[in-house]
Amino acid sequence: MEVDLTQIAKLWLSTSIAVKQSLLEDHHLFEQIIFVSKTCAESCNAGHKILFAGNGGSAADAQHLAGEFVSRFNYDRPGLSAFALTVDTSVITAIGNDYGYERLFERQIQANAKKGDIFIGLSTSGNSSNIINALHQAKSMGIFTVGFTGKSGGQMNDLCDVCVKVPSNETPRIQECHITLGHIVCGLVEQLIFPKK
Repeated sequence: MEVDLTQIAKLWLSTSIAVKQSLLEDHHLFEQIIFVSKTCAESCNAGHKILFAGNGGSAADAQHLAGEFVSRFNYDRPGLSAFALTVDTSVITAIGNDYGYERLFERQIQANAKKGDIFIGLSTSGNSSNIINALHQAKSMGIFTVGFTGKSGGQMNDLCDVCVKVPSNETPRIQECHITLGHIVCGLVEQLIFPKK
C-alpha cells in the first residue's frame, strides 16, 4: 500500500495550526508574554542582557532569538545585548569535559551573568538537566528567569519566574510555537524600546 505523503504533510501542518490556535485563545499565555516582553525591555534599557539556552533544536532557537535581539527584528534600530550560551565550542567542551554536560549553562551564568540580566531557558520537556541547573544558578544570583516548555512544564514549571507552556506533548509542535512566541517577544521588546507606528 502506497503512503500518501501529501496527506501526512497536511496532517502535520493542520496539527501545527491547531496548537497555535490554542495559543491564540490562551489569555493567560498572552499576559505572560507581555510581562516577559516588558521585563526584557526594562532589562535592556538598564544596560543588562538577555541570555538564552537550550539543547538540540532548542539550542538553534536560542541562537535564533539572540540574533533577533542583537541584529534586528522588524526594523532597523540599535542592537540589544543578548547571547546564546550554546555557541562557544571551547567553553562548551571545557565545561563538558571538566564538570559535565549537565553544568554547561550553569557555569556560564555563574561566570558571565549579573543581577538585572534575564535568563530564558528552552526545553520541550521542561526537564533538561543543564537548563534546570542553570535556573537554580540564576535564581541564586537574583536573575529573572523565563522558561519555554511543553504542556506540563516539567521541573521548570516550579523553577521559573515565568514558565510559558505550549499546549502540546509533541516536540516539533512545541518548538514551532517556541520560535513563534520568541518572535512575538522580540517584536514587542523592539516596539517598547524603539517605538514605531
